[in-house]
Amino acid sequence: MQTKDVERAQQIYNEAHKLIPHKKFTFAKLHLMHAQFEIRQMNLQQARKLLGRSIGMSPKRKLFVGYIELETKLFEFQRVRTLFMKYVEWDPTNSQAWIKFAELERGLEDMDRARAIYELAAQQPVLEMPELLWKSYIDFEEQEAREAADFDRARQLYERLLEKTNHVKVWTAYADFEVGVPEEGEEVTDEARPVSDAAKARARKVFERAYKSFKDKELKEDRVALLLSWKQFEQAYGSAEDLEKVEKQMPRRVKRRRKLDDDSFEEYMDYLFPADDEQEAKVSKLLQMAHKWKQEQAMQQNGNGEV
Repeated sequence: MQTKDVERAQQIYNEAHKLIPHKKFTFAKLHLMHAQFEIRQMNLQQARKLLGRSIGMSPKRKLFVGYIELETKLFEFQRVRTLFMKYVEWDPTNSQAWIKFAELERGLEDMDRARAIYELAAQQPVLEMPELLWKSYIDFEEQEAREAADFDRARQLYERLLEKTNHVKVWTAYADFEVGVPEEGEEVTDEARPVSDAAKARARKVFERAYKSFKDKELKEDRVALLLSWKQFEQAYGSAEDLEKVEKQMPRRVKRRRKLDDDSFEEYMDYLFPADDEQEAKVSKLLQMAHKWKQEQAMQQNGNGEV
């Protein structure tokens, strides 16, 4: 290539392909560089044959991505569709492939096809980094909702996602989403607008659901993170009374000791929540009342007032 000997370069590429046992292992870079070489020689069909054959013999992610980039630059979108279909069929766990496939259809303004791709991806039993796929899917539905003034699809996606994960970021994103939902009949614009009381109430309901979920499952770290986000929300949109209610739920950190398997002890930091303290106090009071009642019953049975 340095000496402009195209035929010799072609022979070297061909010899390299003969030496590598592609069905056992291969090098995506070799196939891509050879295809790019053929394109520079204006041999587009030969480049396509090379990449198609390499994917057929030993598919790799880099090969699919490189071939897709080539056809995209050529505006051959039907070929790109076909490649994406083969890509996700070969590797259905690849969230990025599904996302790029859906973004292609969105760019071609085929929203129904894009939504169908997202939905098919979301139904896969195993996904690498599923959070990326769900975020992209929700962002897509939120954007479509603003154009169609219909936010139910995005809301349903949040509910479906919460069935799969209880992550605090999902709950806070859900609350932020509800804040941004306009009221019925209100014009949807990108300009800043006052947040309605109904939107605030919907967001608070999400925070309350999340707090109860974390409390029931005794997820103290998540509970604290949620309260901090909730506090920021009330500082931005709530009244002094609303903010005070959240601040009263904030825990205090205490140092505790626990016994390890080797009979030694270690210190760790724990959180004590006011609501939990109140519950423990109520339980303690009930136990005291039960103990007192038991003593009275025993005294009545003895008849002489001795226990």
